[in-house]
Amino acid sequence: MSEKYEVGSVVKGKITGIQPYGAFVALDENTQGLVHISEVTHGFVKDINEHVKVGDEVEVKILSVDEGAGKIGLSIRATQEAPEKPAPQRAAKPKKRPVQVQHETAETPQGFNTLKDKLEEWIEQSNRDDLIKK
Repeated sequence: MSEKYEVGSVVKGKITGIQPYGAFVALDENTQGLVHISEVTHGFVKDINEHVKVGDEVEVKILSVDEGAGKIGLSIRATQEAPEKPAPQRAAKPKKRPVQVQHETAETPQGFNTLKDKLEEWIEQSNRDDLIKK
């Protein structure tokens, strides 16, 4: 790396290559760094090509410098002001309705028959000649 680049400094660069995971930015003739796709802009980036093109002049912030590996991590979005988020919309709660109680009358029994009642009915049916198939 011909020039010392410090973490946190903002420099100008030129995009030299684009990959699905990010864009390569030349900081000078001998030094280039990578802007990861998550550092291109605020919000979700599905396709980096919708935001930058080869040859674009960009302002980048240096996030990391690894002299041993010769890698520099860059960010375009760190040089931009974050957009204001709209207040989250709260879902309207459903209105509560009063519970309607049904009163049962003795004349019209409702619900399940007990097994005891059904068993007696089945035994009675099994003894009837007109229900037996021949």
